[in-house]
Amino acid sequence: MVYVFLANGFEETEAICPIDIMIRAGIDVELVSVSEDLIVKGAHGITLRADKKIKEISIAREDLELIMLPGGMPGTTNLFDCRPLRDMLVLAANKGITLAAICAAPMILGRLGLLADKNAVCYPGFEGELIGAKIPKRAKVAVSENIITAAGMGVATEFGLAIVEKLRSKEAAVKIAKAIRFK
Repeated sequence: MVYVFLANGFEETEAICPIDIMIRAGIDVELVSVSEDLIVKGAHGITLRADKKIKEISIAREDLELIMLPGGMPGTTNLFDCRPLRDMLVLAANKGITLAAICAAPMILGRLGLLADKNAVCYPGFEGELIGAKIPKRAKVAVSENIITAAGMGVATEFGLAIVEKLRSKEAAVKIAKAIRFK
């Protein structure tokens, strides 16, 4: 099971592309709104209907494998401003649940101290927010223990495939990459 957290202003492709890839891999995905509304409006006006509100979920689920944060502005800021989400991320990290964030969203993990001594990437200009992280040069996606980060919308497919590889297998990721004609 994967929770994908959505806040108004999220980058649509950074959410939808990895969600699609995870579903193709047979991974259960639930969209979670951090607001009181299930309808969440993206940065470019595309709306998604979340499955649940944050107050309706728990990270105590035995089957929870990963929490994903799409980037975008002001979506990333709106995610960070959600105290229950910040608390869940810290608790999830302590439980060893994988955290995945793309574009500006890795800054949330950095601000929470969850990137210390881990490889991480983000949208150019947000590197200062990746507190304690090792930032590999030229990397577009970074996988470091229970953290997966990506640089932005242009690598949303690679990000989704990295999630599938982490949660299922390299073979599953390669199979999907071939099926969607990726590289």
